Amino acid sequence: MNSKKIGLYLSALRKYYKITQEELASRLQVSRQAISKWETGASIPDIAMLLKLSEIYDITINEILKADLDSLRKRKKIHFQKKERAAHRVFVVGCGRWGSFLSWYLDRIGHHVCLYGRKGSLNLARLRKTRRNDQIRLPESIVLSDDLQGAKEADILIISVSAQQLRSVAEALLTLGIEGKRIVLCMKGLEIEGGRRLSQVVSDILPESNRIAVWLGPGHVQEFYKGVPNCMVIDSTDEFLKDELIRLFSSDLIRFYYGTDLIGNEIGAAAKNVIGIAAGMLEGAGRSSLKGALMARGTREISELIAAMGGKSMSAYGLCHLGDYEATLFSAHSQNLAFGKSVVEKTPYTKLAEGYYTVKALHNLSKAYGVELPICDAVYRILYEGADALMALEQLFDRSLKNEF
Repeated sequence: MNSKKIGLYLSALRKYYKITQEELASRLQVSRQAISKWETGASIPDIAMLLKLSEIYDITINEILKADLDSLRKRKKIHFQKKERAAHRVFVVGCGRWGSFLSWYLDRIGHHVCLYGRKGSLNLARLRKTRRNDQIRLPESIVLSDDLQGAKEADILIISVSAQQLRSVAEALLTLGIEGKRIVLCMKGLEIEGGRRLSQVVSDILPESNRIAVWLGPGHVQEFYKGVPNCMVIDSTDEFLKDELIRLFSSDLIRFYYGTDLIGNEIGAAAKNVIGIAAGMLEGAGRSSLKGALMARGTREISELIAAMGGKSMSAYGLCHLGDYEATLFSAHSQNLAFGKSVVEKTPYTKLAEGYYTVKALHNLSKAYGVELPICDAVYRILYEGADALMALEQLFDRSLKNEF
C-alpha cells in the first residue's frame, strides 16, 4: 500500500466534504495529530478507523485503499450525504420562552415532542388554551403535559428552566428512576451556591448511566421563528453523544458546531448574560459608545476565569460567549440588556434576567480562583450592594492605566 497516496486521498476527501481536521478528529475520537499523520502518509489508519471513515464518507474501505483521486472528483455532491433522520421521542422540561421554542423547533425537524410544564403553570395554561405565547404558535402535533412521568418514555430529555430551578428538577427526575437517558441542558447560568456549572448539577444528582450534554449559543426565539438561521454549539464530555445530537438536531435553521471545552462553554455562556446587563446599564446611562470596550474587556476577563477553572481561555472568544454578544448586548429581544437598562433608569422589570443570579455566582468564583473580574464586580456591587450605577460605571472605565494585554 502506498501510504502517501492514501494520505493524499484522505486529505482530498475531507476537504471535498468541507470539514476540518478538528471536526473529523472529534467524530472519530482521535487526536488532530493522528488525522494529520494519515493525510501526510506518515501512517495509515487501522482497520477500525478505516471502517469508521468508510461510514462517515459513505464509501468502501477498498475505495479508500485504492485512493483514486479521479473518482473523487466525479462525485457530484460536495457535502455529507444526508441520511434519513430517525424520529425520536423528546420530552422538553420547561414551557417558558425557550422551552416552547425548542419544542417547536424539534417538532419542525421531525421529532415526536412532549412539552412539560408544572401543575399551575400560567405558561402551560395559556399554551393549552391558545397554543400560543408572546413569541410563537405551537402546532397540534406537540403534546402538552403537566405530568413529569412522561420523561420515562422519552429517548431524549431537554431541560430548559432557570438555572436556580435545575437542582429541584433533577431531584424530581431522580425520584422517577430516570436512567440511561440522553439529557440536554438548554439553559445558561450557574448555581449560586458553590458556582456549580449546570452539567455538574445534573451529574451530581442523576445516575451515571444518563449522558449529559449542553446546547448553547446565540439566537432569539423571535428570529428563529421568522426563519432567520444561526449557529449554535453542542458540548459534552461524551464525544459520541455530541455526534449523535448534532446529527439529530441540525437543520437549515440551526447549524451546530462540536464543542471542545465544556468548562469554557458553560462559563462563557453564563457570563455573557452579566456582560449583557452591564451593556444595558451603559445604554441607560447614555454610554452606549462604550459597548465596544465592554465587549473587549468582558471577553478578556471571562477568558481568564475560564483558564483558572481548567478550561480553554480561547473558548471565551467562541459562539458561547463573544459570539453571543450581538444577541445579548444589542438586540431588542435581550432580557438581560433590558434589565440592565431598567436598573439605571429605575423602572420596573418583571421578566427573567438570568445574569442577575449568575453575577452572584461569578462573584464567588472570582474570590475562589483569585481572578479579577472588574465588569462582573461592578454589576454585582450595583445589584447586591446598592452601589450607584453611574458612579460604578464611571469607576469601571477610569481604572489605573495598564497594558491592554
